[in-house]
Amino acid sequence: MKKDIHPDYRRVVFRDKSGNFSFLTGSTRESTQTVVWEDGNTYPVVDVEISSASHPFYTGQQRVMDTQGRVEKFKKRYGK
Repeated sequence: MKKDIHPDYRRVVFRDKSGNFSFLTGSTRESTQTVVWEDGNTYPVVDVEISSASHPFYTGQQRVMDTQGRVEKFKKRYGK
């Protein structure tokens, strides 16, 4: 690999403010904000809009539409 062309890979905290959830992982994302993590170390923090704690698919709040039933209702009501 070429030297000095790759971003620094370091530990970063990703924080989902809407889900009140954060996790520590490795990333190349840069941030000017920092946070003190549970282990007492200070890490850069990146705020995200949605994560597994607030996404409807992962929280079980996603609704599946019954398109088959809706089409049949329409045909029954307006079809010949």
